[in-house]
Amino acid sequence: MMKRLVFTIVLAFVLWTIMFSPWTAPHVNFWWMMTASACVLSLFATLFRPGWWRRVHITPMNIMWGVLIAVALWGVFWVGDKLSQLMFDFARPQVDTIYGMKEGESPLLLTLLMLFLIGPAEEIFWRGYVQQSLTERWNANAGFVVTTAIYALVHAGSFNFMLTMAALVAGFAWGLLYRLFPERFAAIIISHALWDVAVFIWFPIM
Repeated sequence: MMKRLVFTIVLAFVLWTIMFSPWTAPHVNFWWMMTASACVLSLFATLFRPGWWRRVHITPMNIMWGVLIAVALWGVFWVGDKLSQLMFDFARPQVDTIYGMKEGESPLLLTLLMLFLIGPAEEIFWRGYVQQSLTERWNANAGFVVTTAIYALVHAGSFNFMLTMAALVAGFAWGLLYRLFPERFAAIIISHALWDVAVFIWFPIM
């Protein structure tokens, strides 16, 4: 099991580095590669750990919690954006670089990709596979901490401090929720998808 898990984590590092690295990112379409990468990783998660869908229950309560989590996380990032601008001169330019990834793309297409593919696929892989596997191998706290650290580190190849910190904060939030409320996996998936679209398309933090 660990060999398969390590393989997928290394693959995630490679794919995320290609997507975000200053040397390789200009040569790929970020959104199509992100979609393909997330889907490939979720496919491996399904092959290596079938049955994750049995923990996904789309109920009115989980939908409500998904929306509330997304709203709360957007608020955290809004506050964090204002504080980071006061603390770091490079904060706004680095955030603008992230938002520059959507230039020239269809807002409707990006909304559909994030809502139905990228957001859900990322949660299936990171929480449903990586964190769950590490939790069962070690314990729930170790699974949460290690997965959160890896989720942030795969973004380090971007050399964008703000992006890496954003991944750390978001990964911490979703990981902690999964650590405390694994039965709310559906709500976590919904929150990730909604937060992605909200922060990039609907209500960008500018």
